[in-house]
Amino acid sequence: MKVTIDGQEIEVAPGTTILQAARMIGGESVPPAMCYYSKLKGTGGKCRCCLVDVTKGSEADPRPMPKLMASCVTGCQDGMEVASKSSERVRDARNAVTEFLLINHPLDCPVCDQAGECDLQNLSFEHGKLQQRFIEDKRTFEPENIGDKIQLHMNRCIVCQRCVEVADQLTDGRVHGVLNRGDHSQISTCVSAAIDNEFSGNMIDVCPVGALTDKPFRFKSRVWFNKPFNAHRDCDKCCGKTTVWMFGNEIQRVTARKDEFHEVEEFICNTCRFDKKDIADWVIEGPRKFEKDSVINQNKHFGKLDSVVIDTEKGILQGRDIDRKKISMAEIDYNEKIDGNPVNSKKNG
Repeated sequence: MKVTIDGQEIEVAPGTTILQAARMIGGESVPPAMCYYSKLKGTGGKCRCCLVDVTKGSEADPRPMPKLMASCVTGCQDGMEVASKSSERVRDARNAVTEFLLINHPLDCPVCDQAGECDLQNLSFEHGKLQQRFIEDKRTFEPENIGDKIQLHMNRCIVCQRCVEVADQLTDGRVHGVLNRGDHSQISTCVSAAIDNEFSGNMIDVCPVGALTDKPFRFKSRVWFNKPFNAHRDCDKCCGKTTVWMFGNEIQRVTARKDEFHEVEEFICNTCRFDKKDIADWVIEGPRKFEKDSVINQNKHFGKLDSVVIDTEKGILQGRDIDRKKISMAEIDYNEKIDGNPVNSKKNG
């Protein structure tokens, strides 16, 4: 089937969604997604960030769809034409969705461990507004301890339910979920049980905001001060392919590797994530690459730098030779002027 997105045509297989087709094209046509996760079944359709305008339904039925559609759950049709970034309706809708997501989200970016790699930061940077029309009190929740590995900040949660799907699809016994309804919805455990299964740490990687963070890494460092390296080890529980975040010779945290859409390539176990913090435990492959606009790229120099010699030290510390002569008269011969010319010279000294 052939699908056109923002004037770019691509051929896709039946069953492909508009979001998947846009990711095949790449660039600015790719809609943002806060709840959809390609590695998890059943995700999508909750955050409404990926709305697009279907201007032509298909070759068989060319009528446009009257409402904006969630691209993550809308399948492609042969001859379909879609407007993403090029549609003013879409831009206005994304601005509105971003405003709704930020209504109850606290301004924790200066102290949040997710800052610098937060999808909501990226979304608000492109579609957020400087003014806020919400004058009511923000929704707040009491702190809750869900274990010694994961820190839950429910005030930051946007209820994308990715963490619930991770527990459903990767573990045998899920002990947390979405409680209550509407504005009171929250991620929690039914009987205040600790989340301690072997793959629970993947909840941290899939969370698009700072609601679930690495508790041992909490407040240790900002992500842009760390140097991320791809590394691997032999593990009998998972693939063992990770990204280690180093500060000097110290591994401060370990995460799964992510692709350009900030999605985990392969999930890792808690042993690799929390227990292996020694450099000797890992085989370092090389520095991890990020998109060029990422703040994590700032001030990163992984390769060996050639020394640069600038011959200015003598001029700064000692001054020019001719100036030193003017300062130290003892160095000037009795029969020469200050500029070095003979006394009988007609040139000015």
